[in-house]
Amino acid sequence: MPKKDYYEILGVSRNATKEEIKRAYRRLALKYHPDRNKSPEAEEKFKEISEAYAVLSDDEKRRQYDLYGHAGIDEKYSKEDLFRGVDFGEIFRDLGFDIGFRDFEDIFEHFFGHKFDYGKRRGADIRYDVEISLEDAYYGRTIEVNVPRMEKCDRCNGSGAEPGTGLRKCPYCNGTGHIDRIQRTAFGILRQITTCTKCNGSGMVIEKPCSLCKGRGLVQKTRTIEVKIPKGVEDGTRLRLHGQGEATGNGEPGDLYIVVHIKPHPKFRREGDDLYTVKKVSFPDVALGTTVKVKTIDGDYANLKIPPGTQNGSIFRIKGKGMPRLRGYGYGDLFVKVEVDVPKKLSRRAKKLLQELREELNDRI
Repeated sequence: MPKKDYYEILGVSRNATKEEIKRAYRRLALKYHPDRNKSPEAEEKFKEISEAYAVLSDDEKRRQYDLYGHAGIDEKYSKEDLFRGVDFGEIFRDLGFDIGFRDFEDIFEHFFGHKFDYGKRRGADIRYDVEISLEDAYYGRTIEVNVPRMEKCDRCNGSGAEPGTGLRKCPYCNGTGHIDRIQRTAFGILRQITTCTKCNGSGMVIEKPCSLCKGRGLVQKTRTIEVKIPKGVEDGTRLRLHGQGEATGNGEPGDLYIVVHIKPHPKFRREGDDLYTVKKVSFPDVALGTTVKVKTIDGDYANLKIPPGTQNGSIFRIKGKGMPRLRGYGYGDLFVKVEVDVPKKLSRRAKKLLQELREELNDRI
């Protein structure tokens, strides 16, 4: 079943402000929160509106969604990453629910079947631009790119600890991974739960830092990665290589996005799956009609029949001689524009013949 539009779920327009999105979510959360509404339909609705709010309240996630729809979100974010960093606690406290980050983790686990781990962080994505020829895009090819990125330290296997040593419970959060602060105010009790900055939410700290990575668990390396460019790839196409981005200490690595750029071609212009080229012919050829050979992108030649009386600038189509379709079967077409080639220098005999032709044609006008 196709997913519903996030804007439609929250009942806001596509140009809604952050404050309008927040107000819409507050209103719906009050109606469908599990503490207030016990029906199965309400639970599913609460999950739906929370996911919509997690995306539309974040500038980058919203931009991805506006550009690529659900595909842009599903490709880039796991469920944990989708909800990471969204302050639901503030909204729920304003609504009168005694709920903080840890309470929302319980709701997340109930909805999605696994715990929300604030200690884990997904590695950053990497963008790498490559330039290929139109012929490369026609045939497809495999290239190698040298990508500088952060990788797990080989010496400590990403733990950050010197081999032979280990981890100990974080003394700042007592191994919980978060700091729980309770403040009494004139308006009631304010509870604030934040990720521990000393252990980054893992609950553990390093006894002795690794001598190679200095305790970071990561080192900078340049990795040669093989990239398969598919047939029919278009200019600006993004190819996603899952898990080939930046590593992170205790989470999944990010992705590598190869952005393909196609060099201008001296003979062909591309529009979608179709190609356009120009064929110069002589005046007698367009006047009397002829068959000419037109070079195609695959290096072969196709026969093009030019009927008598063809006008300068006429365009003819050669079916199936364009680019392979990236999403589908077959090929586009080749469009050939006929241009009359006017010679700059003429022999004495050619001038005489053209003079006679001009006199004859002028007599008919």
